[in-house]
Amino acid sequence: MDIESVKTLEMALAAGLGVIGPGIGIGLIVAGALEAMGRNPEASGKLQVTMFIGIAFAEALAIFALVIAFIVKYA
Repeated sequence: MDIESVKTLEMALAAGLGVIGPGIGIGLIVAGALEAMGRNPEASGKLQVTMFIGIAFAEALAIFALVIAFIVKYA
């Protein structure tokens, strides 16, 4: 195996494994927010804002994993 195919494999692993955690986290955030909205519909506006902030922070981790994957590939 040459170095380019190893770098491509490392990039795929870094990106793939790096989005598993944020994907699970986003699912848990949305599930918790929907459950809370179902129990208390009056608070859904405040819960929705907080949910989107949590999703943004979790998604930032996935973007960091993608950046690391590109660094591994092209460095």
